[in-house]
Amino acid sequence: MAGPLAGIRIIEFEGLGPGPFAGMMLADHGAEVIRITRPNHASLLSNLSKFDVLARSRRRIAIDMKSAEGIAVVRDLCASADGIIEGFRPGVMERLGLGPDTLLALKPALVYGRVTGWGQDGPLAQAAGHDINYIAINGVLHTIGSPGGKPVPPVNYIGDFGGGGMLMAFGMVAALLSARANGIGQVVDAAMVDGSALLAGMVWQLNNAGMWSDRTGSNWLDGAAHFYDTYECSDGKYVAIGAIEPQFYAQLRSALGLSDDTSFDAQMDPAGWPELKEKIAAIIRTQSRDHWTALMEGTDLCFAPVLSLAEAPHHPHVAARETFIKVDGQTQPAPAPRFSRDRADPPRASSTTSDADDLLTAIGYDPARIAALRTAGTAS
Repeated sequence: MAGPLAGIRIIEFEGLGPGPFAGMMLADHGAEVIRITRPNHASLLSNLSKFDVLARSRRRIAIDMKSAEGIAVVRDLCASADGIIEGFRPGVMERLGLGPDTLLALKPALVYGRVTGWGQDGPLAQAAGHDINYIAINGVLHTIGSPGGKPVPPVNYIGDFGGGGMLMAFGMVAALLSARANGIGQVVDAAMVDGSALLAGMVWQLNNAGMWSDRTGSNWLDGAAHFYDTYECSDGKYVAIGAIEPQFYAQLRSALGLSDDTSFDAQMDPAGWPELKEKIAAIIRTQSRDHWTALMEGTDLCFAPVLSLAEAPHHPHVAARETFIKVDGQTQPAPAPRFSRDRADPPRASSTTSDADDLLTAIGYDPARIAALRTAGTAS
């Protein structure tokens, strides 16, 4: 294994969304991530396993955690690791005999990562939920939507991945650094309701300063302003414009032939935004996306064409940076961020092949014991 996290071993309990995303990030940068799955378990995304970006670069073992023997195997694996990641509801791991008190007693330096929607405590800790719910109660969803429209779910980028999986990965690395320094592990409570709120830090800054209206779609970063929005072109495709700073705004006006239109002088006056947006929209609709790209891309007016998933990997800048890569013939986002010295190996495709024999041998199980575990269906 190569990369800045080489030498780190993580046990990841199979789940959906943020837990696998955190495991992917750690594995992308060199950590050995071992996924514990349930035998013959079918999930919502089971039929997508060959395309599972979030499960890349893992080793895998299936363990029956309904049996005492299976729990003992899991404990032994966890004792061999630097950290674990689990995404069950609070209390599930404790009932299995795999809670933090138990595992930290076995290995005091263990980092015990827990990623959930609502967190390990609070009135909603035991309730079911999804990304849309977590970002609803902390105000984030309210900030996303069109002027005069309803809040719009931003796929599940903010709760599951930005505020959940990525926060979990950061928390794991921070706690692993601490454990290496002092030999003491700890629990990382990564709640999507907390992490997604954190992502809105700048909006809270603007709100506290009186520079943000608490109405959906009425601010200069949420689609209300004429200088920060997407516009439809003559071919039905879209462009994105973000000319916030005065010098960039001046370039936008010049490119659109609006330098002499004094109605554009009061850039930050929300009262004029609807009319100014209609003027820009009318101009953009006269030409194709390719026309506007040729005219504006690479300038300082802050422009980009809005590309589809099929188009995005072929954009010259994206292609030059290899932002997307092929893994087993499938297009996937490349690992990020990049490191100048500790470069990790290329990601390996998701696999359902078992690594049970190698993993159990590595923690001291002899061939007879491994065979017995396989025969009993405890490990596979």
